[in-house]
Amino acid sequence: MAHKPFPPELADALEQGLHNIGQASKLSGVSAKMIRHYESIGLVQPSSRTFANYRLFNEDDVHRLRFVRRARTLGFSIEQIRELLALWDDPKRASSEVKKLAQAHADALGEKILELQSMQRTLQTLAKRCHGDSRPNCPILDDLRGG
Repeated sequence: MAHKPFPPELADALEQGLHNIGQASKLSGVSAKMIRHYESIGLVQPSSRTFANYRLFNEDDVHRLRFVRRARTLGFSIEQIRELLALWDDPKRASSEVKKLAQAHADALGEKILELQSMQRTLQTLAKRCHGDSRPNCPILDDLRGG
């Protein structure tokens, strides 16, 4: 399968070290669809666009996308990522602000883990009480209906 050449203005931009969305996606590990989504909500912006409206990303944009991807893998919300990006962009930031945000997120994750463990124990107990045979009696359904 032959490679379709890029339009001249895009080819010029790529020669200058800029990346199209597909290249930015590969370099950052963020899908093109998610890059477009992050752009639509104002989380990231391509450095520029060509006259034909192709998105162009520089190395800083790719680093920003990697930052967002890593923050998402750590479970930060979009709003928390906005805060983290603002702190990252601020050379006068206090690291205490970053730590406070990360610690609050870690604490919330700890609470969620405890809730999930409690749910797991409850379901395991209910499953043990269920005979799992052809009889209609089911303690799991009884519990769910509040019985």
